Amino acid sequence: MRGLRKAAAVLVAAVALGPGAAVAEAAPSGRAEREPVVIGHRGASGHRPEHTIAAYTAAIDMGADYIEPDLVSTKDRVLVARHENEISGTTDVEKRPEFAGRRTTKTIDGVPVTGWFTEDFTLAELRTLRAEERVPELRPDNAAYDGLYQIPTFDEVLELARRRGVGVYPETKHPTYFDRAGLSLEEPLLASLRRFGLTSPRSPVIIQSFETANLRELRSRTRVRLAQLLSASGAPYDLVAAGDPRTYADLAKPEGLAWIAGYADGVGVNTALVIPAGPDGRLGEPTSLVRDAHRRGLSVHVWTVRNENSQLPLDHRQGNPASPAYGRATGDVMGWLKRLFEQRVDGVFADDPGMARAVRERLFN
Repeated sequence: MRGLRKAAAVLVAAVALGPGAAVAEAAPSGRAEREPVVIGHRGASGHRPEHTIAAYTAAIDMGADYIEPDLVSTKDRVLVARHENEISGTTDVEKRPEFAGRRTTKTIDGVPVTGWFTEDFTLAELRTLRAEERVPELRPDNAAYDGLYQIPTFDEVLELARRRGVGVYPETKHPTYFDRAGLSLEEPLLASLRRFGLTSPRSPVIIQSFETANLRELRSRTRVRLAQLLSASGAPYDLVAAGDPRTYADLAKPEGLAWIAGYADGVGVNTALVIPAGPDGRLGEPTSLVRDAHRRGLSVHVWTVRNENSQLPLDHRQGNPASPAYGRATGDVMGWLKRLFEQRVDGVFADDPGMARAVRERLFN
């Protein structure tokens, strides 16, 4: 069994080694080989502000097998964990008068975006900011932690994962944009992995991207596992920029998956590509994507499972829709996870990794 499918059979061995020393590769855990992995999406982002050490630590405490840092660059070429390089929604930068003059508009992947951008700050300047909950209207309890946490570097995330014995699933954000800005993400990413001894195909690392060109380039430069992300709409920006007409829907077809298998070990797909909703909003019949990917040696990790009614398929929402709190109330997330696991997916990205871990334990033990 190749690539990421093999990752579903392992946990990371925790060892007390520092950067520069060889860390333990993924080792057999005794879990059933068919057991899917649980990925803490931006940490346990349902419980702490996303992409903070607190969120990653909570995910590990809840039983995540991997933690997921999205990576962007600072002005001085340090990789930090933020969902986007525009940080007004996830930090207190708007409240800092000393940085008011850095508010600007940039074109990111063909779309104008206004705000404050990591590439306009040094790491030392970013360290003066504090993280805030990105969706306080959905997760008001998380806002209680606003102002407590710094923006972590990728090396700090790797150190936490090494110390706690879990895997790391980094995503390179907007790689074409950062290349054009002279702040390529791939070189510092690989340098960090080398410092931590994470260079083997069995290392507890999976690099993911919504673009394809950077993954294809990485395939020639590293042996660690790679995952092509597929959205339910649109197309990879690098293909659009190159005049390639293929969309994510095209890449999810058997011929697209065969192409992906030439450079990646798996795909990370929107749940709608596995179980789509019909015109009435209710879930329909599963697609053949999981089976088609497995036939080509690719694993399938689905994203993103969230607990709130507004984030769940219509079939798995619970409570009174007329209630003001209906959208942020917890729905039938256990039933949704069970439904996904029954499709033989190899892993799931979850904002509440503890819930995903509990459902997995009930189904596979």
